Amino acid sequence: MVENRGNAYFNIEFYREKGRIFMDAEKALTINKNCWNSIAQHFNGKDALPFYGPYSQNEEELQLLGNINQTAVLDIGCGSGHSLEYVRNKGAKELWGVDISEAQLQTARKLLPYEYVSLHCCPMEEAKGILPSNHFDIVYSIYALGWTMDLPKTLSLVYSSLKKGGIFVFSWEHPFYPTLDVKEGRIEVEQAYSSSQDRVFDSFKEEGIQAVMKRRTMSTYINELIQAGFTIERLIECECSEEDVFYSERYYSSFKASKVPATFILKARK
Repeated sequence: MVENRGNAYFNIEFYREKGRIFMDAEKALTINKNCWNSIAQHFNGKDALPFYGPYSQNEEELQLLGNINQTAVLDIGCGSGHSLEYVRNKGAKELWGVDISEAQLQTARKLLPYEYVSLHCCPMEEAKGILPSNHFDIVYSIYALGWTMDLPKTLSLVYSSLKKGGIFVFSWEHPFYPTLDVKEGRIEVEQAYSSSQDRVFDSFKEEGIQAVMKRRTMSTYINELIQAGFTIERLIECECSEEDVFYSERYYSSFKASKVPATFILKARK
């Protein structure tokens, strides 16, 4: 979906395919890099392990990563490095991370000033040649994978970087969640779930900071994992405890998350 404020669309170039509106991938990556460099300070330590995302269970409850001790670990969309700090404290022997934002990586380097930490600034789909093949025991992505402009390419890179038997765990916003809006005590479907048009924001977190995301359904994530060669082991559509629910019209709210999962988590194996 192309999102706008009022009737004013913004100065971004699009192309049309079968009547739908999309953005050139390279332009989208440039916009997103600028976005995350601008808003990095708002996300230091946010959406990081042991938590998987808004209104989700955490790793201490789910134990999806298994025994982390003495493992080689890769974080896709590592941000400020707080998830890498979590697995370091669990005994990981080798830590790698990629992220599109140099501003976030500056924070991560200060947090993790160790020789066995390797951090790289690049879009996740362009990490070929940076990531070693058949190397990692664990790859994870905490609320970041949905930012890729090329999901098949990114999953192929993750697959090739894992050892045989290695696991891949990622979380992201449940694809149905952004189609809904809260109005006057009701939750209404505002957008088509199956729409594949790009989601374009003219103001993401800060006024004037543009951002671009792909819209994908749950079946897209599952089928692309299978196509990349993974075996899917677990899908979790996170539940919000009814005890913690209060009414709010904010985008992320316990009221909305009690009706529709805000976060999903997938675990797959090579």
